[in-house]
Amino acid sequence: MDARPDDQAVSRGDAGRNAPRHAAEITLRGLLLGAVITVVFMTANLYMGLKTGVTFSTSIPAAMLSMGLLRLFGGAGILENNIVQTQASAAGTLCNVILVLPGLVLIGHWHGFPFWETTAVCLIGGLIGLLYSIPLRRALVMGSGLPYPEGTAAAEVLHAGEAGDRGGLRVLLGAAGAGGAIGLATTGFRLLADGLHTTLAAGPALFRFATGFSPALVGVGYLVGLGACLALLTGVALAWGVAVPLLTAFGDGAGGQDPEAVARAVWSEKVRLIGAGIIAVGAVWTVASLGRAILGSIRSALQAARGGGGALRTLPRQERDLPITWVAGASLLLALPLIWLFGHFSAGAELGGLRIALIASATIFTAGFGFLMAAACGYLAGLLGSSSSPISGIGILTTLLAALLLPLLLGRAAGPEGERFVVAAALLLSAIVVTTASIANDNLQDLKTGQLVDATPWRQQAVLAAGVIVGALVIAPLLDLLYNAYGFVGALPREGMEEAAALPAPQATLMTQIASGIVRGELPWSMVAAGAGLGAVLVTLETRLRRSGRSFPALTVGIGMYLPLEVVVTIACGGLVGRLAERRLARSGEAAKASGRRRGVLLASGFLVGESVVGVLLAAADTLSGRSASLAFAAGALGGAGPWLGLAVFAAVLAAFYRLASRLDGTESHGRS
Repeated sequence: MDARPDDQAVSRGDAGRNAPRHAAEITLRGLLLGAVITVVFMTANLYMGLKTGVTFSTSIPAAMLSMGLLRLFGGAGILENNIVQTQASAAGTLCNVILVLPGLVLIGHWHGFPFWETTAVCLIGGLIGLLYSIPLRRALVMGSGLPYPEGTAAAEVLHAGEAGDRGGLRVLLGAAGAGGAIGLATTGFRLLADGLHTTLAAGPALFRFATGFSPALVGVGYLVGLGACLALLTGVALAWGVAVPLLTAFGDGAGGQDPEAVARAVWSEKVRLIGAGIIAVGAVWTVASLGRAILGSIRSALQAARGGGGALRTLPRQERDLPITWVAGASLLLALPLIWLFGHFSAGAELGGLRIALIASATIFTAGFGFLMAAACGYLAGLLGSSSSPISGIGILTTLLAALLLPLLLGRAAGPEGERFVVAAALLLSAIVVTTASIANDNLQDLKTGQLVDATPWRQQAVLAAGVIVGALVIAPLLDLLYNAYGFVGALPREGMEEAAALPAPQATLMTQIASGIVRGELPWSMVAAGAGLGAVLVTLETRLRRSGRSFPALTVGIGMYLPLEVVVTIACGGLVGRLAERRLARSGEAAKASGRRRGVLLASGFLVGESVVGVLLAAADTLSGRSASLAFAAGALGGAGPWLGLAVFAAVLAAFYRLASRLDGTESHGRS
């Protein structure tokens, strides 16, 4: 995508570079605070993810919370605050295991979340993802020119707090207040609608149009740029302008049912599989196209390690990763607990001599495919941000492959018990790969923040390991608590529980349907094949455009088909505002453009901060009250005016964003000194 060369100049770590030479990074109070924030945010994220399918990136609210709390203990420098948010960010990533793991409960293979097995999935997958991200840092963070929207936003939050930039802080906090207030009015109180949508019928064909009203997504669109937004909108056009209308016109029409429900079902059950096919081809192409850079990154790490500790110490502090020899050794050692996990999981299955083959194949698949997905997700984190990266798409792809390959290895499953074991094994493999890709995705975003604040990479990598360990130890009890309190739709732990209060676990349900459909021969393969063919065409187009200096990643088109319509359209609004603001600022010279760009980044960061914090607080309120939408006392108060008033507020936000981001005076925020 358009990397915007001035991004680096605007956001580069001036405050970090002016930090004391020996400023503390890892401290005992920071580690303890990071552990507490990890547990708190993980609790909220698990509930919200199981209820709605949406989780929050916790880096930015963790940075804000860290700065506020550490001031109570005498204050802290930007590097210590960065370490706290790095550790706490594990809360937003390990929680992605809920995209798959509840499927083991849904099919009846587990009756709850056994501590050691659940902990092992999160711990092993998380540590593997961390190790994979280390050699990828030079290729994807330092040498790619990717914007890393959330990493850049987190750095701006840290800079504004550290440098005492009152003008920048006012912009940041004002945007955070506005984003939080709108989030509270929409998803909290339900006073305003959180989006506007309509479904139109042209004969049997259904068309759907929608947009969300999320300021945070507008901020994401501004940060990633118009190029990525256009690729996403291409996916939207293919999904909702071509695929859904054709499928509903030829066999999947409403037939007396609610047209919107039918359109959503066709998109969810079929069109997303087309997007998954594009993502599969695009991911392979992305990894292949980055192969030279990735190998160069590994080669430079090996060269640094060849000289021993002395050679590593000669590198600038800002370029020191954990030694590649440690990374290789730890990766090999992690194969042992992987073997134990697969062995323990398959202990009760009647596999005969195939058990050893299953354990060996599962270990190799998890390690090898996990690296490919870690690289693809790292690229997507840089392109779109962690929150918009399609981790669930990676889960679908992994589930597809695992459910397809396992019967080839084990033979056709005999009876319901045999089928259930194969489905369970596919879900287990997918859960580990999803965790691996998620942590690599998040760690590279955090390392971008570290680059912009002048942090030491190896210290961030070490602290993220601490975050993974803390998160892995608490996730099983938290999942068990939520399951026993609410149950899942279709899988209640006790008789007499209220089905309406059960948690939907939407992605895990979808993964289970996919795995079961493959094992039983019921998956609509034509959708996946259509996506793969379309992905090949888009990859060819991407290659030709790249030769002329333009970028249009096929992978991003697949993401546009896979992500909800409301999300993509709202992100695109932010990208359009950013391009219009840049065009106006470009007429006034580079200084005005840089000042306006920085102000825009602060505004976008504030929107992300405000809405993320409110989202976490709402999830905590729902968890404490034991019911969803616990603060929605104003639901329906405005009747039919709610969506239109929400649209008016959203339009006002876009107009104010454009006016502030394109203002020519730049008086609020001068450069850091």
